[in-house]
Amino acid sequence: MSMKKWDPFRDLMSIQDRVNQLFDDTMAMSNRGAEEFCSGNWAPPVDIYETGSHVVLKAEIPGITQDAIDIKIEDNLLILKGERKFEKKTEDETYYRIERSYGTFMRSFTLPNSVDQEGVKATYEAGVLKIVMPKKDTRSTTSIKVEVT
Repeated sequence: MSMKKWDPFRDLMSIQDRVNQLFDDTMAMSNRGAEEFCSGNWAPPVDIYETGSHVVLKAEIPGITQDAIDIKIEDNLLILKGERKFEKKTEDETYYRIERSYGTFMRSFTLPNSVDQEGVKATYEAGVLKIVMPKKDTRSTTSIKVEVT
């Protein structure tokens, strides 16, 4: 009888594969058509970072027109909404796999108090939305006169 070294990661990967298969089977049973599958909500991935003078948010939203993107700031909350539509071109197409997400999305992010909400600018290039939020100039000096009594 040969001895094998136990590898706990192999067992974890096996469990992960089983759970993934369970979810795939459940989704396949609950979604009968491609249209139903494509109408779910999704959330685009974002990166948020800070520089010396700005807070920057980048969101990956390829395949969305500029008109389908809505950005609002309400009560120190940045709200990003949009929709990626599933467009079927002809009736004779047969889809074997649909992995891209379609439908509406909404993400909201609490802004730090240091953000100047009046100077926010957004650009959209190559499927990446970039929102640049300048910081307020918090460096202010105040002279206080000391009175001698």
